[in-house]
Amino acid sequence: MSTPLWVPDADTIDQAQSTQLARHFGLATYEELLAFSLAEPERFWDETTKWLDLDWQTPWAQVRDSSDGMAWTRWFVGGRLNLAWSCVGRHLAAGRGDHLAVIVEHEDGSVETRTFAELWDEIGRLALALRLLGVGAGDRVAVVLPMGIEATAAIYAAARIGAIAVPIFSGFSAAAIAARFADCTVKVVIAQDVSYRRGREVAVRATVEEALAISPVEHAIIVGGGDHGHADYHALISAHDGADCDTVWVDSEHPVFICYTSGTTGKPKGAIHVHGGLLVKLALEGRLCADLRPDDRAMWFTDMGWIMGPWITIGAHAAGVTMVCFDGAPDWPDPARLWQLVERHRLTFLGVSPSLTRALQAHGDALPRASDLSSLRVFGSTGEPWNPEPYTWLFETVGGSTRPIINISGGTEVGAIILGCDVTLPLAACSLGRPLPGMDVDVFDPDGNSLTDEVGELVIRAPWPSMTRGLWNAPDRYVESYWTRYGGIWTHGDWATHEQDGAWFLHGRSDDTLNIAGKRVGPAEFESALVSDPSVTEACAVGVPHPIKGEAVHCFVVLAAGTEFDDDLNARLRGAVERELGPAFRPDRIAPVSELPKTRSQKIVRRAVRAVLLDQDPGDLSTLENPSALDAIRAARRGA
Repeated sequence: MSTPLWVPDADTIDQAQSTQLARHFGLATYEELLAFSLAEPERFWDETTKWLDLDWQTPWAQVRDSSDGMAWTRWFVGGRLNLAWSCVGRHLAAGRGDHLAVIVEHEDGSVETRTFAELWDEIGRLALALRLLGVGAGDRVAVVLPMGIEATAAIYAAARIGAIAVPIFSGFSAAAIAARFADCTVKVVIAQDVSYRRGREVAVRATVEEALAISPVEHAIIVGGGDHGHADYHALISAHDGADCDTVWVDSEHPVFICYTSGTTGKPKGAIHVHGGLLVKLALEGRLCADLRPDDRAMWFTDMGWIMGPWITIGAHAAGVTMVCFDGAPDWPDPARLWQLVERHRLTFLGVSPSLTRALQAHGDALPRASDLSSLRVFGSTGEPWNPEPYTWLFETVGGSTRPIINISGGTEVGAIILGCDVTLPLAACSLGRPLPGMDVDVFDPDGNSLTDEVGELVIRAPWPSMTRGLWNAPDRYVESYWTRYGGIWTHGDWATHEQDGAWFLHGRSDDTLNIAGKRVGPAEFESALVSDPSVTEACAVGVPHPIKGEAVHCFVVLAAGTEFDDDLNARLRGAVERELGPAFRPDRIAPVSELPKTRSQKIVRRAVRAVLLDQDPGDLSTLENPSALDAIRAARRGA
C-alpha cells in the first residue's frame, strides 16, 4: 500500500464536482460513484449526461447500442446536438456571453482575449466563409495552428456546420502534414503563417505549402502574413461581419474530429470521434478531473494537434470556464515563464507533463516560489509515467503541499481518459488514482487473467462514449490494433499495476517495457533511480538485445550544469539503479548527452533512441521537436 502525499480535507471533498455528481445519484463518496457506474452503466451515462446540461436539440432514445459488437458501439442513439453550440453558443443563451472564453498569451508577451459572445461570432463568420468555399457536412477541414483563438474558432466552426475538424500539430514536417491531408482527403486547410519558438520564426505556412505540393487541398486559409496567394483568415471573417450562421444539428454519431496518432512504423492512424460521445466524456472529465467551476481559468501546456488540445478546449468550454493558451516555450525568455503565466492570468488549473516538470525543476526552487501561485487549485498531468522526485517537487515545492496533482492517462483513440485521480481521493506519489467513472478497466497477464499487485497489460472491458468510431479508411486495422489480442476487449498498449488498496500506476508503453532475464520492468523505474542523483536532470532508459539476459539496459543522462561525467559519477549512478531495482538490473551502459529527443509536450521518444542504437528505422519522427538530439545518441553509440 502506497503512502498518500495528498489527503483532502472535508471542505475540498464537500465542494468537489465529483461529490456533486455522487450526490445527484444519492451516493456519499467517489468510490460509491465508481461502483455504481459499473453496476448500472446505462443509467449512469443517461443521468450523468443530463446532469452535465449540454443543451441537446433532441434527447436520445437509447443510451448505447452494441448490436454490431463492442468495437462498434453507438451512443446516445437518436439524439441530435452540435458540439460547438454545447461548448460556446449555449452560454450566450444562458446570459454569460460577456464571460471570457479564451485568453492567449503569445511568446512576445502580447495577450488576446475573446468572450463567449465574441468567440461565437467569430466561429459563425468563419463557418460562413467555409461554406462559401464549398465545405459541407462531413467534409474535412485541417487545422494547422498553435493553441489560440484562431485554432479554437476553427475547430468549432467546422463542428457548427457539420464538417469534420482535423487538428494537426503545427510543428510537423511537410511530409507528416501531407500524409494526413491525403489519408482523409482534406478539403480546406487553415494554417498559421509564422509562429515563434524561443524568439525564432517558425515558417508554418512554408511547410504547409510543401505539404500541399505533395498532397493538394482545394483551399488554404492563412492566419497572419501579407501577400501569400491564399485566402486570408481575418479578411474572410471581416467580410462576414454582422452576418449570422445557422447551427447544423447533427446525429449524436456524426463525426466531429479525426485525430491522428503516430505509431512506431506505418502511416498515422486517424481516430474518428463524434459529436455526442466525445462531448459527454470530455465535459465530464473537465468537471471531475480538473474540478472545473464556472469562474475558473484553466490551461494545459499542449497543442491542438494532440488530444489534450481538444480535451482542455472542450472540457473547459463545456463547463463555461475560461481557457488560457500559451503559444511559446515554457522557459523562454525567462525560465520562470510558466509560473509567471499562472500569476498573470490567475490560473486555477494547470496541466503539465512529467518531462516538462523535470525540465523546470532543473532551474531550481526559487523560481516558482518567486511567483504568486495562490490562485492555483489543481495541477493536471499526463503523457508518461512519473518519477517520484519531480512529482514530489511539483507537489511540495511548487504546490506547497496544498494542491493535488490530478494525474491522468488515456489516449487519442480512447478520446479521453481511462485512469485518473480525483481531488476527493488520498493520492500517493505518481498514482493515477482510479479508473474514471464509467470506465471498466483491468490489468491482464498474457493469458487474459486479471492481475492485482503485478505488472500487466491495461485493458478496458466495456464500451465508453468517447471511444473512437474506427480509424479513417481502416476499419480492419482498428479491430486488429485494439480488439483482437483478448477477444473483444480493448488492449491499450500500456503496462499498469492495480494495487490491492485500489490505487493504479502506469509503467510505460508495453512496447517500451524492458525484459531483463525474464523480468519485466518499465523504463521509468530506471530513469527515476538516475534522476534521484542531483547530478542528473533527465534520463532515458531503453533495452537492447543481449545474448544472455534477453535485453540489456542502456541509459542516457542529461547532466546538471557544471557536472562532468567521470568514472565516479558513472559508478554512483549504476549503484543508484542497483539499490533501487536490484543487482540484476544494473545498466550495461550509462552515457551523457546534451539533450534527449522529445515531442513539443516534452515527452521523451524512447522508441527512437532504441532504433538509433540498433541502427534501425526509427519510424515516424514527425512529432519530435529536436530531432538533432538523435545525433548525440548516434555519437554515443559509435563511442561505445
